[in-house]
Amino acid sequence: MDSESLMFIKLIILYILDRLEIPVSNAELSRIILERQYASYVDIQDALQDLVEDGYVEVLSDGHNSHPYMITAEGSKTLTYFYKDISVSLRDEIDAFLSKEQYHLRDIAASTADYYEAKKDEYVCELKVVERGSELVTINLLVASEKEADTICNRWKEANADVYEYLISRLLAGKEKMT
Repeated sequence: MDSESLMFIKLIILYILDRLEIPVSNAELSRIILERQYASYVDIQDALQDLVEDGYVEVLSDGHNSHPYMITAEGSKTLTYFYKDISVSLRDEIDAFLSKEQYHLRDIAASTADYYEAKKDEYVCELKVVERGSELVTINLLVASEKEADTICNRWKEANADVYEYLISRLLAGKEKMT
C-alpha cells in the first residue's frame, strides 16, 4: 500500500474515533470501514498498528477478550491539522453512518466483563454496566471453574440489559411482591 493510501485510512480511523467519543473494538471499527468499502481488512489493521505505535490511538483494556481503541489527545490534535484532507462529502457520509449506528456502538461499549482467578478453583467474574461514564451496576460473581467464568463473561454483552432491568424491578418491588 502506498503512503498516500495509508495516510487516508489513518485519517478515516482518527475521524471515526473522534466522532464516536467512545472506545470501539477492532471488530466494530473494521466493520464500519469495511461496510463503507474505504479499505481492506489488512490495510485497516496496518493503519491501526501504526496509529497505536505513533501514540495517536490507544488500546484500552476493557475486560474479557476486549481491547477497544480510543483516540488520544495527540491523535485529536493531529486530526485537526489534517481535517481538511477528508472531503466534506466523505465526512458527511461517515457522520450519517455513525449517527445511524451510535446506539448500537454505545450499547457495546456500555458493558464490560472480565474474570480472574481468586484462589485455586475459584474465579471472580466482574461484570459492569456503564452509562455516560457512570457505573450503573457492578456485579462480582464467584464461580468454580474458568469455563464457567468464560461463559458468563461472553454472555454478559447480550444479557446485561435484561439483568440490570431485572435487578431494578426486583429491588424496587414492594416487599409483598418479593416473596
